[in-house]
Amino acid sequence: MIETTGERWYERLDSAGAVYGSLLAASVVLAQSPLQVAVPPGELAVLLLGTGAVFWLVHVYTRTVGRYVASGRFTWSALARAAEDESPIALAALPPAAAALVAGALGGSPSAAAWWAFVTALCGQLAWAVAATRQVGAPVRVTVVSVLINLALGLVLVVLKVAIAH
Repeated sequence: MIETTGERWYERLDSAGAVYGSLLAASVVLAQSPLQVAVPPGELAVLLLGTGAVFWLVHVYTRTVGRYVASGRFTWSALARAAEDESPIALAALPPAAAALVAGALGGSPSAAAWWAFVTALCGQLAWAVAATRQVGAPVRVTVVSVLINLALGLVLVVLKVAIAH
């Protein structure tokens, strides 16, 4: 649903959901072991898109059930609104999946494709963190802190992966 109030469609996106989806994508990439034997880029892309879709469906389901419990009735419009509102979770998987496919198409190894996908997911997470803080009119210092926190979260994933792989 595009609003007709002059608001751009991307201004309505749930930036927090996109940050979450980007962190989810980064976790998926690291979980499939780019430090050891990585899965082929096509399989990684399917894994990223599938995981994003499943988490999106879970969020849509829980919001719809929550509204049903609160109101005592189900409406298709509530389901459609939940699907739209939660879409950034699934959409955040698109750039890292594309990065994996492009890296593979350019002849990169599965491990290189996985790292490109991870870096893309982390960059998306940081960009969405900036968008989220700017969207609510937060001061620049809050934006900087948000970026640093999100960067730290991504780096925690790398540290955990390195620690487990060794």
